[in-house]
Amino acid sequence: MLQVPFIRENKDAIITGLAKRNFDATTIVNEVIAVDEARRALQSELDNTKAESNSISKEIGNLYKSGKAAEANILKEKTTLLKNNEKTLKEQLNSKEDALTQLLYQIPNVPHTSVPAGNSEADNEEIFTEGDIPKLNENAMPHWDLAKKYDLIDFELGNKISGAGFPVYKGKGARLQRALIAYFLDKNTDAGYTEYQLPHLVNEASCYGTGQLPDKEGQMYHDSRDNLYLIPTAEVPGTNVFRDVLLNEADLPIGITGYTPCFRREAGSYGAHVRGLNRLHQFDKVEIIRVEHPDNSYKAFDGMIEHIKTILRELKLPYRILRLCGGDTGFPSAMTYDFEVFSTAQDRWLEISSVSNFETYQANRLKLRFKNSNGKNELAHTLNGSSLALPRVLAGILENYQTENGITIPDVLVPYTGFSTIE
Repeated sequence: MLQVPFIRENKDAIITGLAKRNFDATTIVNEVIAVDEARRALQSELDNTKAESNSISKEIGNLYKSGKAAEANILKEKTTLLKNNEKTLKEQLNSKEDALTQLLYQIPNVPHTSVPAGNSEADNEEIFTEGDIPKLNENAMPHWDLAKKYDLIDFELGNKISGAGFPVYKGKGARLQRALIAYFLDKNTDAGYTEYQLPHLVNEASCYGTGQLPDKEGQMYHDSRDNLYLIPTAEVPGTNVFRDVLLNEADLPIGITGYTPCFRREAGSYGAHVRGLNRLHQFDKVEIIRVEHPDNSYKAFDGMIEHIKTILRELKLPYRILRLCGGDTGFPSAMTYDFEVFSTAQDRWLEISSVSNFETYQANRLKLRFKNSNGKNELAHTLNGSSLALPRVLAGILENYQTENGITIPDVLVPYTGFSTIE
């Protein structure tokens, strides 16, 4: 979340920046400043009350030593009143601090200056395209028909067991899924990321730490009995590894990677654009997460993008990169690039990765700091990206690699699958 001193010093710039998101921050920013002024006034009054109480306590001690017990007892009555006032002031201060925190939770991150204004995905900017779109035979099928023909994924069985959006992978479909996970993890660890096996359920503090709460309230699966949330992405447990952590500057940068299933209660719609693997309630994803020095975070951001490009080049899938406009950028992100793979059978682009720089927004919520070269504590920058989300990568492989005789497996995956074709 945004820091209060930053809001006070950059009020107009914040309001202007958040307008890129179509978020009118004028009222809430003014309210934050007003509540903070009231909080600071209470803090000052509390400090003065404590100082007066401490001063009188010392005076009482001196009076008792001097044998002036009567005078000391009179002053003790005053200290009792001061202590009661101190308690009241603490309660009022805690209330103001809670109110301030709740206001700050409602303000999204300010977009980077290079982020274009816009209302929706229609206003995103295409900044890079690579790869040849294959020419398929006239009998080419979308992945949901290929999955049924070759007995790779059973959507109806998943619907019976759980409901729509919970597919069952079978045989070579399951093997291909496992191969992609192993391949992505190997690529990430070879690039210097440390592999983590992370929890699939997280507590409320973790969701607030990365910005899923309160923004995504109702969009996550929630166990109310234990107050735990099924993770929507490995970003949540992975970034919370560093919650309440004070690092040394020499520890930076830090990169971790992990595979997890992901769970999302996204409201379903109907049609081919959400059919098959295009939109799921449970899916697998390999994530990369970085903790960076603020001076290096955008260089690291570019490095993450190049890393994902390498993976897609090896898979030989046609893809493009979009710079998201303000209206399509996630709540805690300062800048996000989306990768999309082209599905020839569906004749459309499918999102397969989002790479985001959150700058200090998550770190402030997480209390993730490092001790800089001057010995002062400073907020780190956090970044994350899908490397990659499996369902639409799998859909792209099935559709773009299909032939009249079956489906060819990308060369880079054959050592992981143990087979080169699905027939």
